[in-house]
Amino acid sequence: MKRVFVYEYLSGGGVLDGDEEAIDELMPMGLSMRDALTGDLLQVADCATTVATCSRAPLPTGRAAAVVPESGELPLDFVARQADRHDFTWVVAPETDGLLEALCRIVDPARWIGCDATAIHLTTGKRATLMRLAEHGVATPLAFAHAPQVDRWVVKPDDGAGALATRVHDSQDGAWDDWALRSRQGVPMTMEPWIAGEPLSLSLLCSPGRAEVLSVNRQHIRVDGEGLVSFEGVEPNVVPPDDPRMRTMQALASQVARHLPGLRGFVGVDFVWHAHCGPVLIEVNPRVTCAYVGLSASLGRNLAADILQAHAAPSHGHA
Repeated sequence: MKRVFVYEYLSGGGVLDGDEEAIDELMPMGLSMRDALTGDLLQVADCATTVATCSRAPLPTGRAAAVVPESGELPLDFVARQADRHDFTWVVAPETDGLLEALCRIVDPARWIGCDATAIHLTTGKRATLMRLAEHGVATPLAFAHAPQVDRWVVKPDDGAGALATRVHDSQDGAWDDWALRSRQGVPMTMEPWIAGEPLSLSLLCSPGRAEVLSVNRQHIRVDGEGLVSFEGVEPNVVPPDDPRMRTMQALASQVARHLPGLRGFVGVDFVWHAHCGPVLIEVNPRVTCAYVGLSASLGRNLAADILQAHAAPSHGHA
Protein backbone atom coordinates (compact mmCIF):
# COMPACT_ATOMS: atom_id res chain seq x y z
CA MET A 1 0.00 0.00 0.00
CA LYS A 2 1.49 3.33 -1.10
CA ARG A 3 0.94 6.19 1.37
CA VAL A 4 0.68 9.54 -0.46
CA PHE A 5 0.66 12.93 1.23
CA VAL A 6 -1.02 15.72 -0.76
CA TYR A 7 -0.09 19.26 0.22
CA GLU A 8 -1.69 22.23 -1.52
CA TYR A 9 -0.04 25.26 0.03
CA LEU A 10 -2.93 27.63 0.78
CA SER A 11 -5.52 25.05 1.81
CA GLY A 12 -2.80 23.35 3.85
CA GLY A 13 -2.35 26.41 6.06
CA GLY A 14 0.23 28.44 4.12
CA VAL A 15 0.08 32.21 3.74
CA LEU A 16 1.34 34.68 1.14
CA ASP A 17 3.04 37.35 3.26
CA GLY A 18 -0.32 38.25 4.81
CA ASP A 19 -1.73 39.19 1.39
CA GLU A 20 -5.40 38.40 1.92
CA GLU A 21 -6.33 39.58 -1.58
CA ALA A 22 -3.92 37.08 -3.13
CA ILE A 23 -5.19 34.34 -0.84
CA ASP A 24 -8.81 35.09 -1.79
CA GLU A 25 -7.92 34.90 -5.47
CA LEU A 26 -5.76 31.78 -5.32
CA MET A 27 -7.54 29.70 -2.65
CA PRO A 28 -10.42 28.49 -4.91
CA MET A 29 -7.91 27.42 -7.55
CA GLY A 30 -5.81 25.68 -4.93
CA LEU A 31 -8.78 23.80 -3.54
CA SER A 32 -9.91 22.70 -6.99
CA MET A 33 -6.46 21.28 -7.75
CA ARG A 34 -6.22 19.63 -4.32
CA ASP A 35 -9.58 17.95 -4.69
CA ALA A 36 -9.02 16.84 -8.29
CA LEU A 37 -5.69 15.29 -7.41
CA THR A 38 -7.10 13.66 -4.28
CA GLY A 39 -10.09 12.29 -6.20
CA ASP A 40 -7.78 10.59 -8.68
CA LEU A 41 -5.55 9.15 -5.94
CA LEU A 42 -8.57 7.71 -4.12
CA GLN A 43 -9.29 5.63 -7.22
CA VAL A 44 -5.85 4.02 -7.15
CA ALA A 45 -6.33 0.59 -5.62
CA ASP A 46 -3.10 0.31 -3.64
CA CYS A 47 -2.95 3.93 -2.45
CA ALA A 48 -3.79 5.49 0.92
CA THR A 49 -4.12 9.27 0.62
CA THR A 50 -3.57 11.90 3.30
CA VAL A 51 -4.45 15.53 2.58
CA ALA A 52 -3.28 18.69 4.34
CA THR A 53 -5.98 21.12 5.38
CA CYS A 54 -6.54 24.04 7.74
CA SER A 55 -9.31 25.98 9.47
CA ARG A 56 -10.07 28.20 6.47
CA ALA A 57 -10.34 25.30 4.00
CA PRO A 58 -13.07 22.65 3.73
CA LEU A 59 -12.12 19.07 4.47
CA PRO A 60 -11.33 16.87 1.49
CA THR A 61 -14.16 14.60 0.43
CA GLY A 62 -14.02 10.85 0.15
CA ARG A 63 -11.82 8.43 2.06
CA ALA A 64 -8.77 10.68 2.32
CA ALA A 65 -7.36 11.25 5.79
CA ALA A 66 -6.89 14.89 6.80
CA VAL A 67 -3.95 16.38 8.69
CA VAL A 68 -3.41 19.93 9.92
CA PRO A 69 -0.22 21.74 10.96
CA GLU A 70 0.50 21.90 14.66
CA SER A 71 0.03 25.31 16.31
CA GLY A 72 2.80 27.60 15.08
CA GLU A 73 4.29 24.94 12.80
CA LEU A 74 5.87 26.43 9.67
CA PRO A 75 4.96 24.98 6.26
CA LEU A 76 8.45 23.58 5.64
CA ASP A 77 8.47 21.83 9.01
CA PHE A 78 4.95 20.49 8.49
CA VAL A 79 5.74 19.08 5.05
CA ALA A 80 9.04 17.60 6.23
CA ARG A 81 7.28 15.88 9.13
CA GLN A 82 4.53 14.45 6.95
CA ALA A 83 6.94 13.43 4.20
CA ASP A 84 8.79 11.25 6.69
CA ARG A 85 5.51 9.48 7.48
CA HIS A 86 4.50 8.81 3.87
CA ASP A 87 5.97 6.98 0.90
CA PHE A 88 5.32 9.88 -1.47
CA THR A 89 4.71 13.62 -1.14
CA TRP A 90 2.83 15.55 -3.82
CA VAL A 91 2.99 19.33 -3.44
CA VAL A 92 1.06 22.05 -5.25
CA ALA A 93 2.51 25.44 -4.30
CA PRO A 94 3.47 28.73 -5.96
CA GLU A 95 7.04 29.20 -7.06
CA THR A 96 6.99 32.73 -5.57
CA ASP A 97 9.92 33.57 -3.29
CA GLY A 98 11.40 30.13 -3.92
CA LEU A 99 8.59 28.41 -2.01
CA LEU A 100 8.08 25.37 -4.25
CA GLU A 101 11.83 24.84 -4.55
CA ALA A 102 12.29 25.03 -0.77
CA LEU A 103 9.52 22.48 -0.24
CA CYS A 104 11.13 20.22 -2.83
CA ARG A 105 14.53 20.39 -1.16
CA ILE A 106 13.29 19.34 2.28
CA VAL A 107 11.70 16.12 0.95
CA ASP A 108 13.73 13.00 0.20
CA PRO A 109 14.01 12.91 -3.63
CA ALA A 110 12.74 9.34 -3.68
CA ARG A 111 9.53 10.52 -2.01
CA TRP A 112 8.97 13.70 -4.03
CA ILE A 113 6.42 13.51 -6.87
CA GLY A 114 7.19 16.09 -9.51
CA CYS A 115 9.97 18.19 -11.01
CA ASP A 116 13.37 18.26 -9.34
CA ALA A 117 14.81 21.28 -7.54
CA THR A 118 17.01 22.34 -10.47
CA ALA A 119 14.05 22.53 -12.87
CA ILE A 120 11.92 24.32 -10.28
CA HIS A 121 14.69 26.83 -9.60
CA LEU A 122 15.06 27.74 -13.26
CA THR A 123 11.37 27.92 -14.10
CA THR A 124 10.66 30.03 -11.02
CA GLY A 125 12.31 32.91 -12.89
CA LYS A 126 10.11 33.76 -15.84
CA ARG A 127 12.75 35.74 -17.71
CA ALA A 128 15.50 33.18 -17.08
CA THR A 129 13.20 30.48 -18.46
CA LEU A 130 12.49 32.50 -21.60
CA MET A 131 16.17 33.24 -22.11
CA ARG A 132 17.14 29.58 -21.75
CA LEU A 133 14.52 28.40 -24.23
CA ALA A 134 15.13 31.26 -26.66
CA GLU A 135 18.77 30.17 -26.83
CA HIS A 136 17.52 26.85 -28.17
CA GLY A 137 15.21 28.26 -30.82
CA VAL A 138 11.92 28.42 -28.92
CA ALA A 139 9.79 31.43 -29.84
CA THR A 140 9.27 33.67 -26.79
CA PRO A 141 8.18 37.29 -26.28
CA LEU A 142 11.87 38.26 -26.16
CA ALA A 143 12.01 37.82 -29.94
CA PHE A 144 9.42 40.61 -30.32
CA ALA A 145 11.28 43.21 -28.25
CA HIS A 146 12.27 45.27 -31.31
CA ALA A 147 9.39 44.37 -33.60
CA PRO A 148 7.73 47.54 -34.97
CA GLN A 149 4.24 46.06 -34.65
CA VAL A 150 4.50 45.65 -30.87
CA ASP A 151 2.47 48.40 -29.21
CA ARG A 152 1.69 46.87 -25.80
CA TRP A 153 3.99 45.72 -23.00
CA VAL A 154 3.36 43.67 -19.88
CA VAL A 155 5.00 44.07 -16.47
CA LYS A 156 4.68 41.27 -13.92
CA PRO A 157 6.51 39.71 -10.96
CA ASP A 158 9.34 37.54 -12.25
CA ASP A 159 8.30 34.71 -9.93
CA GLY A 160 4.60 35.54 -9.64
CA ALA A 161 1.64 33.18 -9.33
CA GLY A 162 -1.27 33.29 -11.75
CA ALA A 163 -1.93 36.78 -13.08
CA LEU A 164 -1.32 38.51 -9.75
CA ALA A 165 0.13 42.02 -10.03
CA THR A 166 0.31 41.78 -13.83
CA ARG A 167 -0.36 44.94 -15.83
CA VAL A 168 -0.45 45.69 -19.56
CA HIS A 169 0.72 49.09 -20.83
CA ASP A 170 0.00 50.82 -24.11
CA SER A 171 3.53 52.19 -24.38
CA GLN A 172 7.01 50.95 -23.65
CA ASP A 173 7.78 54.08 -21.67
CA GLY A 174 4.80 53.46 -19.38
CA ALA A 175 5.91 49.87 -18.89
CA TRP A 176 9.46 50.99 -18.02
CA ASP A 177 8.09 53.41 -15.42
CA ASP A 178 5.97 50.67 -13.85
CA TRP A 179 8.89 48.23 -13.91
CA ALA A 180 11.24 50.75 -12.28
CA LEU A 181 8.75 51.75 -9.58
CA ARG A 182 7.96 48.22 -8.52
CA SER A 183 11.57 47.09 -8.80
CA ARG A 184 12.61 49.85 -6.41
CA GLN A 185 10.09 48.45 -3.95
CA GLY A 186 12.15 45.27 -3.82
CA VAL A 187 9.93 43.06 -5.99
CA PRO A 188 11.78 41.27 -8.84
CA MET A 189 9.87 42.29 -11.95
CA THR A 190 10.03 41.34 -15.58
CA MET A 191 8.87 43.27 -18.64
CA GLU A 192 8.20 41.90 -22.10
CA PRO A 193 6.10 42.56 -25.20
CA TRP A 194 2.44 41.64 -24.86
CA ILE A 195 1.81 38.94 -27.46
CA ALA A 196 -1.51 39.17 -29.25
CA GLY A 197 -3.21 35.89 -30.04
CA GLU A 198 -5.07 32.96 -28.53
CA PRO A 199 -3.96 32.23 -24.93
CA LEU A 200 -3.47 28.48 -24.54
CA SER A 201 -1.58 26.05 -22.38
CA LEU A 202 -0.14 22.57 -22.68
CA SER A 203 -0.58 19.96 -19.98
CA LEU A 204 2.40 17.64 -20.16
CA LEU A 205 3.41 14.35 -18.61
CA CYS A 206 7.17 14.66 -18.41
CA SER A 207 9.92 12.12 -17.95
CA PRO A 208 13.66 12.79 -18.39
CA GLY A 209 14.06 14.56 -21.73
CA ARG A 210 10.59 13.66 -22.96
CA ALA A 211 7.09 15.10 -22.79
CA GLU A 212 3.70 13.63 -23.66
CA VAL A 213 1.10 16.24 -24.54
CA LEU A 214 -1.91 15.32 -22.42
CA SER A 215 -4.07 18.22 -23.55
CA VAL A 216 -4.17 21.67 -25.03
CA ASN A 217 -6.21 24.04 -22.88
CA ARG A 218 -7.85 27.42 -23.49
CA GLN A 219 -7.05 30.09 -20.92
CA HIS A 220 -9.48 32.88 -20.16
CA ILE A 221 -7.52 36.08 -19.61
CA ARG A 222 -9.11 39.50 -19.05
CA VAL A 223 -7.45 42.90 -19.24
CA ASP A 224 -9.47 45.71 -17.67
CA GLY A 225 -9.49 49.38 -18.56
CA GLU A 226 -6.54 50.06 -16.25
CA GLY A 227 -4.46 47.32 -17.86
CA LEU A 228 -4.74 44.92 -14.92
CA VAL A 229 -4.68 41.29 -16.02
CA SER A 230 -6.84 38.64 -14.38
CA PHE A 231 -7.03 34.90 -14.89
CA GLU A 232 -10.64 33.75 -15.19
CA GLY A 233 -10.24 30.03 -15.60
CA VAL A 234 -9.19 27.38 -18.06
CA GLU A 235 -11.00 24.95 -20.36
CA PRO A 236 -9.03 21.71 -20.54
CA ASN A 237 -8.58 19.57 -23.62
CA VAL A 238 -10.09 21.92 -26.21
CA VAL A 239 -7.89 21.01 -29.21
CA PRO A 240 -8.56 17.59 -30.79
CA PRO A 241 -5.62 15.31 -31.69
CA ASP A 242 -6.25 15.76 -35.43
CA ASP A 243 -5.94 19.55 -35.26
CA PRO A 244 -3.21 20.58 -37.74
CA ARG A 245 -1.51 22.65 -35.03
CA MET A 246 -0.89 19.60 -32.82
CA ARG A 247 2.37 18.63 -34.49
CA THR A 248 3.79 22.09 -33.81
CA MET A 249 2.57 21.97 -30.21
CA GLN A 250 4.16 18.55 -29.66
CA ALA A 251 7.40 19.92 -31.04
CA LEU A 252 7.22 22.78 -28.54
CA ALA A 253 6.65 20.30 -25.71
CA SER A 254 9.65 18.26 -26.81
CA GLN A 255 11.87 21.35 -26.92
CA VAL A 256 10.81 22.33 -23.41
CA ALA A 257 11.50 18.87 -22.00
CA ARG A 258 14.85 18.62 -23.79
CA HIS A 259 16.21 21.99 -22.72
CA LEU A 260 14.83 22.18 -19.17
CA PRO A 261 16.31 19.09 -17.50
CA GLY A 262 14.54 17.83 -14.40
CA LEU A 263 10.96 18.32 -15.54
CA ARG A 264 8.99 15.34 -14.27
CA GLY A 265 5.35 14.47 -13.79
CA PHE A 266 2.65 17.03 -14.54
CA VAL A 267 3.95 20.27 -16.08
CA GLY A 268 2.06 23.23 -17.54
CA VAL A 269 3.32 25.37 -20.42
CA ASP A 270 1.56 28.68 -21.06
CA PHE A 271 1.78 30.06 -24.59
CA VAL A 272 0.00 32.30 -27.05
CA TRP A 273 -0.86 31.09 -30.54
CA HIS A 274 0.22 34.03 -32.68
CA ALA A 275 -1.56 34.43 -36.02
CA HIS A 276 1.70 34.56 -37.99
CA CYS A 277 4.34 33.01 -35.72
CA GLY A 278 2.50 30.07 -34.18
CA PRO A 279 3.17 29.22 -30.51
CA VAL A 280 5.01 31.84 -28.44
CA LEU A 281 5.97 30.44 -25.04
CA ILE A 282 5.12 32.62 -22.03
CA GLU A 283 6.09 30.49 -19.01
CA VAL A 284 6.58 26.98 -17.66
CA ASN A 285 4.82 25.81 -14.49
CA PRO A 286 6.73 22.90 -12.87
CA ARG A 287 3.74 21.48 -10.99
CA VAL A 288 0.06 20.60 -11.20
CA THR A 289 -1.92 23.52 -12.65
CA CYS A 290 -5.60 24.41 -12.86
CA ALA A 291 -5.81 22.51 -16.14
CA TYR A 292 -5.52 19.28 -14.14
CA VAL A 293 -9.06 19.78 -12.83
CA GLY A 294 -11.39 17.52 -14.80
CA LEU A 295 -8.65 16.35 -17.13
CA SER A 296 -8.62 12.69 -16.05
CA ALA A 297 -12.33 12.41 -16.81
CA SER A 298 -11.90 14.22 -20.12
CA LEU A 299 -9.09 11.90 -21.19
CA GLY A 300 -10.60 8.73 -19.75
CA ARG A 301 -7.44 7.92 -17.79
CA ASN A 302 -6.32 8.38 -14.20
CA LEU A 303 -3.48 10.88 -14.47
CA ALA A 304 -2.45 10.53 -10.83
CA ALA A 305 -2.05 6.78 -11.29
CA ASP A 306 0.01 7.35 -14.45
CA ILE A 307 2.25 9.88 -12.71
CA LEU A 308 2.80 7.60 -9.72
CA GLN A 309 3.75 4.81 -12.11
CA ALA A 310 6.11 7.09 -14.03
CA HIS A 311 7.73 8.14 -10.75
CA ALA A 312 8.91 4.56 -10.27
CA ALA A 313 11.16 4.97 -13.33
CA PRO A 314 14.86 5.70 -12.59
CA SER A 315 16.78 8.94 -13.12
CA HIS A 316 15.33 11.53 -10.82
CA GLY A 317 16.42 13.46 -7.79
CA HIS A 318 17.41 16.87 -6.49
CA ALA A 319 20.39 18.53 -8.05
